[in-house]
Amino acid sequence: MSSWFESDKGGKIDQRPAEEIYADAKDNLESGSYDRAVKLFEQLEAKYPYGRYAQQAQLEIAYAYYRAQDPAQASAAIDRFIKLHPNHPNVDYAYYLKGLITFNEDQGFVGLIGQQDLTERDPKAALDSFQAFKELATRFPDSRYAEDAKVRMAYLVNALAKHEISVARYYQNRNAFLAAANRAQTTIKNFPNSPSVEEALAIMIFSYDKLGMKDLAADTRRVLALNYPQSRYNKDVNPDARPWWKIW
Repeated sequence: MSSWFESDKGGKIDQRPAEEIYADAKDNLESGSYDRAVKLFEQLEAKYPYGRYAQQAQLEIAYAYYRAQDPAQASAAIDRFIKLHPNHPNVDYAYYLKGLITFNEDQGFVGLIGQQDLTERDPKAALDSFQAFKELATRFPDSRYAEDAKVRMAYLVNALAKHEISVARYYQNRNAFLAAANRAQTTIKNFPNSPSVEEALAIMIFSYDKLGMKDLAADTRRVLALNYPQSRYNKDVNPDARPWWKIW
């Protein structure tokens, strides 16, 4: 006898027990048949809307979309799971997966730092990823995923800080020195522990000098010297300056 029958809406509904549908869906997921896996998980949730199989199906759907490189669907699915089950035993994993989805969404942003004009890229995916990992690390410090989340957060902080520096340089190169100084100041305020702070201070000094704000330039120069005594910017505050032998 077939395990399917026609619903009153014309669609087919799987009549197997929940554990059989789930096992079949997992097999498809592990073999890379993501579309088939999603359909089976959706059937499982529709036929058995209450209980652990339906909840697990919702989580697996998000993972299937993630593996299929469909971040929009994956994000929607994981947000739905978190909203419906905020106290689920696996909600820490849900936040971790949410972070991974957006972490991988824009590899151009986090993977091409220094290789293209980052002012043209939207850091939203990196910010969303950071917030998801932060939620995980803050709410579930003992989670098995917390340490990896912290490592990824540090990576994202540095990437986002570099993005801000790139924007500040963009303004500086176009003689928009006030905008450059403000953007550099934002970098220091939002990412005070990132390696980009040194360059941000140099951009501020250079921009203040160009604007004739000598007192601000002098104050910032003292901050740079105090915190980065070995910085090359202590002698040359133009962040775009290069040794003459590198010009060619």
